[in-house]
Amino acid sequence: METEATTSRGPNRKQFNNSRGGEKKRRKVKKAKSNIGDGSAEEVLLIDVKNLLSRAHGGEGAGREENLGGRLAGKEKILPEKFSTIELTIHELGSNGDGLAYSSNKDHIYVVPFTLPGDVVESKIYAHLEDHSLTDLLKVVTPSASRNDSLIRCKYFANCGGCQFQMLSYAEQLIHKRRVVEKAYENLSGLDPAVVPEIGPTWGSPLQYGYRTKLTPHFDGPRKGGWPVGAKPPAIGFQKKGQRYVIDIEDCPIGTPALREGLVRQREWARENIHTYKRGATLLLRESTIRTPKDGGIEGEYTAERICVTDHKETITEYIGQFKFISPAGTFFQNNNSILDEFTTFVRDNLHLPISNANGSLKETTPKYLVDAYCGSGLFSITCGNAFDKVIGVDISPEGIVFASKNAELNNIQNASFLEGNAEKIFEKIDFPGSETSVIIDPPRKGSDKAFLNQLLDLAPKRIVYISCNVHTQARDLGYFLTHEKGVGYKIDSIRGFDFFPQTHHVESVAVLTKVI
Repeated sequence: METEATTSRGPNRKQFNNSRGGEKKRRKVKKAKSNIGDGSAEEVLLIDVKNLLSRAHGGEGAGREENLGGRLAGKEKILPEKFSTIELTIHELGSNGDGLAYSSNKDHIYVVPFTLPGDVVESKIYAHLEDHSLTDLLKVVTPSASRNDSLIRCKYFANCGGCQFQMLSYAEQLIHKRRVVEKAYENLSGLDPAVVPEIGPTWGSPLQYGYRTKLTPHFDGPRKGGWPVGAKPPAIGFQKKGQRYVIDIEDCPIGTPALREGLVRQREWARENIHTYKRGATLLLRESTIRTPKDGGIEGEYTAERICVTDHKETITEYIGQFKFISPAGTFFQNNNSILDEFTTFVRDNLHLPISNANGSLKETTPKYLVDAYCGSGLFSITCGNAFDKVIGVDISPEGIVFASKNAELNNIQNASFLEGNAEKIFEKIDFPGSETSVIIDPPRKGSDKAFLNQLLDLAPKRIVYISCNVHTQARDLGYFLTHEKGVGYKIDSIRGFDFFPQTHHVESVAVLTKVI
């Protein structure tokens, strides 16, 4: 579920003319490439663009080109010169965090980062695609009522590609992320809206800054030969928004205090030792916690020291409520510890099944067995497994299985075991009866493939909690699962987002399903 806060996929761009406007002429445009249903940033943007164009021309906006009803088809567009400056009014926020603005005749969309609906801005066009153009924000001419630049805590904001929403109140960030989840199910699930429950409010993070427990600053290298002794060191930081080069970043306020201090040290170390590198590299900053019992204190009282680990192979320690976890610093673990206690409690509570007594009142029961697919180092097996007779965690990573077993031992978990599973036969060694089994699935951003979903359908668990760092692939997967002939007996009980990454467009989503037939 790793999601780096510094990812940017825009193309390299040459220096351009800063003159405003530019002669308008007929321009060749290219189609944006995206595999249908891959849930990528490109596909999600294309859907937002086509929906906005459709609504502008009287359609309901279901995310596909045919919704334009031929009204725009075949019309040759007149677009501003590439690299010219244009004034735009932002109409809405896209799911990927960028502002979307109409062209003057509403036949084209301009994508403007770091903007909010209602902003009037100047931006510079750097790429024309079939239905939209990509731009850089130059300045805000008239701010939106939602914009509050006094909230911004990072001097690199609107330059670094990591955060999108520092100028937006946290309450409004959560509202936007709820709408992102809603749109994902509207556009990518293919499900009848009647079977999709109302999306719950986004669960906020206790920390909105200083929460991120892993940072990976990097630097670009020379084409060949490395750096000679005494050479000027490169910029060390994160990618510039919309471009592939790294900008020098000395501080990152979304990182925990230990990592912010570690960033200063690691940047200095890399600059002093740059001649030892043959090419560019990524540095690792990972928080680890050392708890020490208080002398003469009450049992369970301790002091906590948080340190920054930089060696990929070193073992780090994290605490979630009463649970202790160890894992190699270079492997995946959730990167916002402040929300994890509440999050794992929510997942645990939703593994229970409400049932009716004879008098019509409700009580909760728990299936006997839990399967934790994509279990990693055992986060959910250990935090959620106490109520079950038996827990099996399955992962295709041998290292993950080793540390999941170690973590179970550390936490005195007696009912859990962990299996290395082949992706094509991940449930092969599990013989739990589906009617007495709950399953947690927590796949990577690409979601679950059909081979996995078909195995899940064959297992037919009573309860499924699907956790996803990419709600768009989650919606796609559940659309496949629920429309399959073996999935018709399932219903979605709830869907809601969790904000693991405040100030960014990312939202974690949890969907809970029950087999009712």
